[in-house]
Amino acid sequence: MKEKNYNLELVRMISFILVIAIHVSNYFCRAYGKIPQGEYLFSLVIDTVARLSVPCFFMISGALLLGRDEPIKKHIHRVVRFVIALVVWSAVYYFWNIYYMGSSFDLKEILYVPAEAHLWYLYAMIPIYLVLPFFQVMCRNMSLKLEKVFLIVTTGAVLFNYVLWLMGGEAYYDLPLIGDRIYAWYVFVGFYLYKYRRHIRISQRTLAVICVFSMAATFGITWGVTTVTGDHYEDALTYISPFVAIAAVCFFLFMLRLGNAHVRPGERARKVIDLFCGCSFGIYLIHILFLDNYKKYMKPWDLTAWIAVPGLIVVIALASFACVWVIRKLPGGRKIT
Repeated sequence: MKEKNYNLELVRMISFILVIAIHVSNYFCRAYGKIPQGEYLFSLVIDTVARLSVPCFFMISGALLLGRDEPIKKHIHRVVRFVIALVVWSAVYYFWNIYYMGSSFDLKEILYVPAEAHLWYLYAMIPIYLVLPFFQVMCRNMSLKLEKVFLIVTTGAVLFNYVLWLMGGEAYYDLPLIGDRIYAWYVFVGFYLYKYRRHIRISQRTLAVICVFSMAATFGITWGVTTVTGDHYEDALTYISPFVAIAAVCFFLFMLRLGNAHVRPGERARKVIDLFCGCSFGIYLIHILFLDNYKKYMKPWDLTAWIAVPGLIVVIALASFACVWVIRKLPGGRKIT
């Protein structure tokens, strides 16, 4: 059996904590003008840094899966697992929102509107997994020159789509390889970063500088437009933003090469990482239930963000992990987490 790469597992562990940080900090960012400026800026810093997480999830999938030669049966099992998780958690959040949160949802829209916003990730991954066996064959058989051309073409398409999006439009026809979103591009980039991590001629220090600069640019654009318009500006924080993409790519490559390209934690550390990473998907799915409880009874201005943001991140992460750990002990629990 191939040895587990703990650089990737560390990225996964960091990412599932940061995705909680996105949803927590964004709750306070959207209260711009109703909370003190310092609290807004603090929340925005957390939100900006945390945006690394979701691109990393896609890149991890690419790093682990695109280089494989797997039987179709395994692909079917992977897709079915995601579909089951989507159906179960859509039902959970549908009833949760209707009967507990008091919000409405039209079931006729379920094919293109998630029952809870964060379930969009499953809507993105299922189509990618459907075509994954074809992508695997393609990636395994491309020459180095063709790989470079492939990345140039797909990156150009992503940037083109981003410019059109800024202008309020969209391409008449999408590039079939990546569509009109950036998520498949992250999967491909994750594979190539992992494959050539030891050969890419850029230092760790340079990667760190570029990552920080890109996050600073994201922060600056968001704060600047927010100040001018008087409303929290989220467009610069989206995953199609070039600055978010550059920061995530630099962070991912930096982590891949940490510890001379392979982190070897002690046995106890490995057990902790394995335990938390094994629950990471379930934590992503369930954590909104705990955040919703806070939102139901507390407004962003009821408790200072200096305390609420880090406190909620820690409490929600631990509560989500505990619930997922219990669920995975139950019959069928692993299939939905």
